Amino acid sequence: MTGETVVMRGVARRYGRNEAVRDLDLTLSGGECVGLVGHNGAGKTTLIKMMLGLARPSSGSVLVLGEDPAAGAAARARRELGYLPENVALHPSMTGAETLAFYARLKRQPVARNAALLERVGIAAAAHRRVGAYSKGMRQRLGLAQALLGEPRVLLLDEPTSGLDPALRQSFYEIIRDLRRGGAMVLLSSHALAELEGQVDRVVVMNQGRKVADGSIADLRALAAIQPRIRLRLPRAPRAVANGPDAWAGWSSISEGVLELSCEESEVASALRGLPGAAEDIEIIRPSLDELYAAFQKGAP
Repeated sequence: MTGETVVMRGVARRYGRNEAVRDLDLTLSGGECVGLVGHNGAGKTTLIKMMLGLARPSSGSVLVLGEDPAAGAAARARRELGYLPENVALHPSMTGAETLAFYARLKRQPVARNAALLERVGIAAAAHRRVGAYSKGMRQRLGLAQALLGEPRVLLLDEPTSGLDPALRQSFYEIIRDLRRGGAMVLLSSHALAELEGQVDRVVVMNQGRKVADGSIADLRALAAIQPRIRLRLPRAPRAVANGPDAWAGWSSISEGVLELSCEESEVASALRGLPGAAEDIEIIRPSLDELYAAFQKGAP
């Protein structure tokens, strides 16, 4: 990690009687990629708006790169922020190159670097076509290019892979890894939970304006207390189980020849060593981020 980039302490944001964010503490550090997940209306967009300085907290404090992003004196810090909204709004009559040049001038960045940036996101060949003729995936990549202007130290991305095919999603995450190696903090707000696994260091789970979980996937598995499952296939399974019913106590038959056992994480190795019969296709199934998210939304633990 390369130091704190975003620090939120006791943050609340109210819109009339509606509490969009409630008593939230959050610290994000350089070099890490954090997934922000939650249902629609959980407070994710409001959090991002406060980090951008587009909304002030009703109470508490928000610091981005050591400054209040909503303060007039925070122009320097804001130039080191990159943001990709969920719905990218780009002028259809402008070309991709013209669009990126417009944003570069707004951010006081040299336009000369734009060609390399368009190449990096994979739309250099379409740079001189009008944006109105772009596919959704191409518009998304152009939006990502404007977010990357100036090599931001804080990158806030809302549903960034929407409209991208699997190959382009892999390319997107390669860009994210490069940014992290350079010390940037990347926040990904996404509903594609399965996609986040293996890509993020931490996951922050929001529910009704509150942060209900924050940690690595391993941390969340421990918090949710959902047991891993061992699943295996036995040759001639009915006979094997019939010949040793005590040895297979606790195992459930889930289909023809397929058995499954739920146990604590600390018991997985001993359960595998103690298998009483020849087994095939042994699989350890740990709770996915989708399962963990569902548990935290229900109030577990």
